[in-house]
Amino acid sequence: MIHNKPTLVILAAGMGSRYGGLKQMDTFTPEGDTIIDFSLYDAIQAGFGKVIFIIRKSFQAEFKANFSQKLVNKIDVEYVYQEIDSIPEKYMNLERIKPWGTGHALLMTKDVVKENFAIINADDFYGRQAFKTMVNQLKNTDKNSCNFSVIGYSLKNTLSENGFVSRGECFVDKNGFLKNIIERTKIEIIDGILKSEIENGELISIDKNTIVSMNFWGFTPKCFEFGEDLFLDFLEKNASNLKAEFYLPTIVNKMITSKKASVKVLESDSKWFGVTYSDDKEKVQKEINALKEKGMYPKKIWS
Repeated sequence: MIHNKPTLVILAAGMGSRYGGLKQMDTFTPEGDTIIDFSLYDAIQAGFGKVIFIIRKSFQAEFKANFSQKLVNKIDVEYVYQEIDSIPEKYMNLERIKPWGTGHALLMTKDVVKENFAIINADDFYGRQAFKTMVNQLKNTDKNSCNFSVIGYSLKNTLSENGFVSRGECFVDKNGFLKNIIERTKIEIIDGILKSEIENGELISIDKNTIVSMNFWGFTPKCFEFGEDLFLDFLEKNASNLKAEFYLPTIVNKMITSKKASVKVLESDSKWFGVTYSDDKEKVQKEINALKEKGMYPKKIWS
């Protein structure tokens, strides 16, 4: 079924190695809400018409049991699977246990995404305003164009008190379009100074007001034309590297540098929070409880 409403794709195949378990299934309220529940609630309120979960078969039964029934008659639901062996056979590495990254996950949806769509992380709380901003952008974008978008957050609003985080550092031109995005895999406060690891492993200071991506992207189906060749090239170079990941920003940068696509940065003042480490959980619980107390969300979201 083809919708006029945009689709929401949720990246939920991660292993949660730093968290110590499946973050996408963990609950944060006495009512048993996951972070995904709040993203879904906000997405439905904002006007998304379908959700596609990217998961792994190893936890599909538990995942579907948690989400499928509560979403009946609220939003259309589909599942796709990101597996380690979802690659050409010649690149298979039996020693690998980690998924191939967010760029690979995006490519898993190419046969089921027919509308303009947004893609988000399962373990990030983005805020309702961010969903409304993205829906408005997607509804006003020609699905046959290469006009893409990203929600940009201020770095200072996306840090963890419990260790380093990975963020996509956005370089934005004067007209609000993305010039470049660089995946920073280690950003943390060291001796009171906010620092970022660059390519050679050196730590440099980074401005707290830097605009970063939290993987809340807006695409048309044309985006898939950019990704597949890039992923094959990545596999050619990295198939034997057990930790190498194909990041979504890699595809985005190719889109930009090819001059065939544009990415509008939609800045959000929504309150972001998320869980990278198990020690982040208590803070997230308090934040969500406060939002329920204010009436932003009903006590029982799906009743």
